[in-house]
Amino acid sequence: NPYILATLLFGLGLGTTITFASSHWLLAWMGLEINTLAIIPLMAQHHHPRAVEATTKYFLTQATAAAMLLFASTTNAWLTGQWDIQQMSHPFPLTLITLALALKIGLAPMHTWLPEVLQGLDLTTGLVLSTWQKLAPFALLLQIHNVNPTILVTLGLASTLVGGWGGLNQTQLRKVLAYSSIAHLGWMILILQYSPSLTLLALLTYFVMTFSTFLVFKLNKSTSINALAISWTKAPILTSLTPLVLLSLGGLPPLTGFMPKWLILQELAKQDLAPLATLAALSALLSLYFYLRISYAMTLTMSPNNLTGVTPWRFSSPQLTLPLAIATTATISLL
Repeated sequence: NPYILATLLFGLGLGTTITFASSHWLLAWMGLEINTLAIIPLMAQHHHPRAVEATTKYFLTQATAAAMLLFASTTNAWLTGQWDIQQMSHPFPLTLITLALALKIGLAPMHTWLPEVLQGLDLTTGLVLSTWQKLAPFALLLQIHNVNPTILVTLGLASTLVGGWGGLNQTQLRKVLAYSSIAHLGWMILILQYSPSLTLLALLTYFVMTFSTFLVFKLNKSTSINALAISWTKAPILTSLTPLVLLSLGGLPPLTGFMPKWLILQELAKQDLAPLATLAALSALLSLYFYLRISYAMTLTMSPNNLTGVTPWRFSSPQLTLPLAIATTATISLL
């Protein structure tokens, strides 16, 4: 029903906006809660056991994270007597809140729900989960200062490594995208303490790249690496461009995805964290491997030519192709 859909999408936007606009922990928590409640019916709209299972898992993790956040903020109010997000000073609630937000966006080692949940959703809702749902927790992470840097660096490094390793043995595209999301979030968290503007830049480029990747897979109606092998017949032009999009996600130099990684490594080196920068760069190689694997499956395998499969790309819907064209162009040539 379009009315229900509009209401849910409005709730999704409203929750994030409330969190953005709040300076009081209770209001921020309320925004996150509205956001979670709005996306749950969207996730369960296909009455399939997998979708329902994914929704349940998502609901439980988000509820846990929100409860942790509420507990930490009340503890903070109890210890220091104020609710302001910017004025956090006590280390205990600060650490708890950082961990709660990490659970909310799926940073390692609290990442295990993300691939499972993403695998159960359709590609559109998966796109919302991978992009829009990250905004509100990130707004809060950017606002809390004087967190112990070791926590953030540990979370970030663990996420880049887990995101690289976890994606290696996956054949399902949505799980690969989930691990890629974990790795990118790790890069953002690594630099959060030293240069918040770089975190935002990384988040923005990640959004553009993920957007075009999800739309490509949606256009091809492919959810596993095997299904990509026949994408030549479905959308020839797109298939020749998709490897560039994927390699941009992996962060190869002439493409957009290289920019945030380059700047983050530079900043880490400036902060005398060369070993950390080295480890992060090496973990990016792991991610690069599985992006290359998908690119290989897509471009270097030719399916038997069938005329019935050739027709879809001639009649693809304009409401999908225009955003896809913009996102793909940005992903490939924004650098």
